[in-house]
Amino acid sequence: MYLISVEGGDGSGKGEAARLLLELAAEFPFPEIHATHEPRRHSELGKLALTSVKLGDKTPLEEAGLFAADRLDHSHTWIRPLLQQGHIVISDRNIHSSLIYQGVVGKLGVGQVAKMNAAAMIPDLVLWIDCDPDKAIKRIRTGTLRMTSQKQEYFETPEIQTTIRQGFNDLLSGKISVPAPFDRCCVVGPILNEGGLDDLKKKLRTELRAFFNRKPTPLNVDPDEVDRHLLDTLVRDVKKQTRLPGAPQERTAIHIGWLSGRSPAQWMQEAEDKWPLESARAYDVPATPHAQSCWSVLGTLSLIVGSSEVPRLHRAFGPHRMVTQRHTQRLVKWLEEERWIHKQQSHVPFAEAQVFKLRDERLGYGRLALAMWPLRAQLASWRRANPDAEWSDALPAVALPEDGRTPPPAVRKGLEDITKRLHMLSSGHKNCPVPTSVEELVAWWQLPPP
Repeated sequence: MYLISVEGGDGSGKGEAARLLLELAAEFPFPEIHATHEPRRHSELGKLALTSVKLGDKTPLEEAGLFAADRLDHSHTWIRPLLQQGHIVISDRNIHSSLIYQGVVGKLGVGQVAKMNAAAMIPDLVLWIDCDPDKAIKRIRTGTLRMTSQKQEYFETPEIQTTIRQGFNDLLSGKISVPAPFDRCCVVGPILNEGGLDDLKKKLRTELRAFFNRKPTPLNVDPDEVDRHLLDTLVRDVKKQTRLPGAPQERTAIHIGWLSGRSPAQWMQEAEDKWPLESARAYDVPATPHAQSCWSVLGTLSLIVGSSEVPRLHRAFGPHRMVTQRHTQRLVKWLEEERWIHKQQSHVPFAEAQVFKLRDERLGYGRLALAMWPLRAQLASWRRANPDAEWSDALPAVALPEDGRTPPPAVRKGLEDITKRLHMLSSGHKNCPVPTSVEELVAWWQLPPP
């Protein structure tokens, strides 16, 4: 879902930072974390770019063209497919290196280089690693940071390293305007790497946590498309469960009849009525079941086959429904105490982790949370503004403004995404098709099945 790039001059410790980020990112609920670098040493285009740097026999424009060709191929054949699956890609160097090395040092200009790379993936987060140029040169000359060739690259001189450092400082601090579309990156730094690895790791963890906690919209993929991809895996597991031999016949309702004969509006009201408000406040969990963390936990549990433990639940969230593991643990414990979920006997010998499952009588609300996720914020805002209104009025108010105006783009996209989710989850009613228009969606929201 996110492309993270690590930038800085040669010998600054980017490689160390990238390796540490690979470890740190695993603490968050992403399906997989991938490491890469630019230019690629294993691709023909990347090898051409590297050779041009080592030999110094190309013009700045030719060199920039080779780097751009490798980056575009890398972006669309390798990076983007992983982002669409909700993965994290950590890249040792990306577009900002080209802006500096070819745009500033090579004097092509950052605008020219940006145009050559305009179709590449845009780093969501740029971590700028900095180091004194003299220390950087010492690191380079130890051989530990050198590429396979022992020939000194033309960039590896104190004078040019000083220019490179100043270039990164001017570009990433905002002194030089970053050309579109790369002006949309979140840039963090400079992160000084002149101490030990523990110090660097601590700094990186802080910045990574701050970035993920903001839940920024990814720059290269549609977040709801990513979430639907991740949900599809859980849905397939549920479908498999309905075909297990010997399973009770009524269990088929876990997929095709999950609304249990009630309308979505009725489920919203019931969840609200049965949410123990005072207990929630005392336990420091959301005061409403419609909060983002509640929908994440209850919704994901509604699609997890069998029982689960907190680490498994946390991994299943995916980046779109991200909740910290600590908050997940607290919320799950409280939900068990309030009988929204129940603990189950662990059949694994000597297992210490508690396993739990969403109660059947709450399954409809959990599944509904996943279906309505694209408009969760709008529905929550409507409830705050209309605390005593009927939930049946909520979706019409959001989707069909009384003044006849067209709903905002975010609402229109949300309605489209809900329909796509319902095609995955079913309408929730046996023998009832998925709504295909806003009017049908409103009717589905308000009315129980005939």
